[in-house]
Order: sequence, then structure tokens, then C-alpha cells
Amino acid sequence: MVCRTQSLAVSRSSPGTALTLRLTMAPASASFDIDTPRWDQTTFVGRLKHFFNITDPRTVLVSEQELDRAKVLVQGCRAGVVPPGTSQEQLLYAKKLYDSAFHPDSGEKMNLIGRMSFQVPGGMAITGFMLQFYRTVPAVVFWQWVNQSFNALVNYTNRNAACPISLTQIGVAYVTATSTALATAVGLNLYTKRAPPLVARWVPFAAVAAANCVNIPMMRQQELINGIAVTDENNNELGLSKRAAAKGITQVVISRIAMAAPGMIILPIIMEQLEKFPFMKRIRVLHAPLQVTLVGGFLLFMVPAACALFPQRCCMALSSLEPELRAHIVATHGDKVPYVYFNKGL
Repeated sequence: MVCRTQSLAVSRSSPGTALTLRLTMAPASASFDIDTPRWDQTTFVGRLKHFFNITDPRTVLVSEQELDRAKVLVQGCRAGVVPPGTSQEQLLYAKKLYDSAFHPDSGEKMNLIGRMSFQVPGGMAITGFMLQFYRTVPAVVFWQWVNQSFNALVNYTNRNAACPISLTQIGVAYVTATSTALATAVGLNLYTKRAPPLVARWVPFAAVAAANCVNIPMMRQQELINGIAVTDENNNELGLSKRAAAKGITQVVISRIAMAAPGMIILPIIMEQLEKFPFMKRIRVLHAPLQVTLVGGFLLFMVPAACALFPQRCCMALSSLEPELRAHIVATHGDKVPYVYFNKGL
């Protein structure tokens, strides 16, 4: 859709008479489609640039009013009208804010903590403290609980919004994932008491990986039970597919584990070596802030990189769908729909 400016002229013939409105349309930027990705989403590099853009942690500082204005501007552009004098750069920035704060399915504003743009500030603090306070069971229990609470909110916020989930199901998912993380962390923590120190430092990652394998499918269980909407390449809905849901959720689990892996695997090796130096032994109080900062450095790259591992608009061959849905699509559209598409979530 081409965005066009809308200029509004207001005239009043005399006091008390009705306002006369005159609308004129003029091109803002020729052939500009605000929903066309700026980078090729079929390649990893293109998706990486896209997610670097929309997971920019600076966007969490943008006011609610500015986010709402960005939404109005994006919706206006989709409708074919934008305020006069609006540049393409302003439209692109508005789209960046819109993509960072509003759900791609429902268009509703996401809670701040659940946004992918909050993954760096939120994740660096929690992960840094998990890596620092891993030696005692109470500390492990507390920080794993905090992490799973954070993850549950992120998973719920970034679900496929076309599949509603009840409060009971949310509660069951949260308790199950938290229990899995705690059981893994505490069990491994006790098991590694006699293991090399570095092995004990990797326990938080094992717990996070195990919990992700439970938390995400449980939080999105309605998609696995009822299926998610699949469309043709023109976004015409074709039906609901459980296999598509399974594929999308599996990719999200892999992405989340990949997001955490470098920081939680490499950083313990770095800290294990640094702590051997005398100056590090004199500044033990700064170890936690140091780990938080270093985790932030990993996440600045890994959040967009992990999100970019798989296309957001996932593609699936018609032959891979359930037989009933495949038969329905073939009966309705013949051989015109070789592939179906769906939003896998984040």
C-alpha cells in the first residue's frame, strides 16, 4: 500500500455555521509499503538486521504516548493517509516502535517486561545473578524462581495471540516450568558438589534449558491442542493446524535456549579464569555487577541472533499438514496452495 499525506483545510463561512472540511491527497513517498520488511526475511542476515532493529533495548525508554502516536501513524499509513510533511524516515521509526511494542497478531500493546526489547536489561540482571549466586540451594531456588517468572511473562506475551489461554492453564504452565527448573538446578547443584568448580557454574544453564522445554509448550498448549491459523501467501486463512503449532513452538524453544547459551556457557569459563587473579579476589563485591554487565554484552547480540534463527512468518509444505486439513485445502483451492504460512511467535 502506498502511503499518502492527508492535508486538512478548515473554513468557516460565518459564526455558528457548520465547519466545512476539505481533504486533499498528495503522495508522501512513492510506492512505500510500511509492512514490507526493510531486509530480506528469507536470509539469516536479513532477519538479524530486522531483529537488531526491533529488539533495540533503547525502545523500552520510549513513552507510552509516543508508542501510541507511532501506532496511529502506522495504521494511518496502512489506510493510505499520513500527516502532511511526514518523511519516510519518520515512518520507518514509527514502524520500529510499533513492532517493538505491539503484538503482531492482535495489534495490542504488549506489557513492557514481556517485550523482546526488554530481554537485554531484564535478562542481563537475572542471568548475571543466577551465574553469581549458584553455590547455595536457597540462592539457586530464589533466582531460578525469578527467572521462570520472567520467562513465563515473556512466553505469554509473545505467544500466537490467535489462540487464547485461560488463567488456569497459565498457572499450570508457570508451576510446571518453575518446578522443572528448581528440580534440575537443585538436583544438579547437589550432584556437582564434588565436581570441578566450572561444572557447578554450568548448572544454571542446564536448569534454564530444561525449563524452556517445558515452559514454552505449556504456556502455548492451546496451540498444540486446537492448532494455529495457517494462511496462503496472501494471508487468506485456510484452517487450523496442530503440526504447524508444534513446528513453531519447537523453533521458539531452540531459539530461547540459543539466546541464553553463549552467556551462560562462555561467561562461567571467563569468570573461572578471572577469579584466579589476586585483584579479583580483592573485589569480590564487584563480581555480580561484572557478570551482569558481561551478560548484557552477550545478550545485545544473542537476542536478535536467536530471534533470527528461523523466519517469523514460518512456512510449511502442504504435504506436511494433517490429512484432513490438507484434503480441505486441496478441495477448496486445488493445487494453488503448495505452502502454508503462520506466525511462530517469539
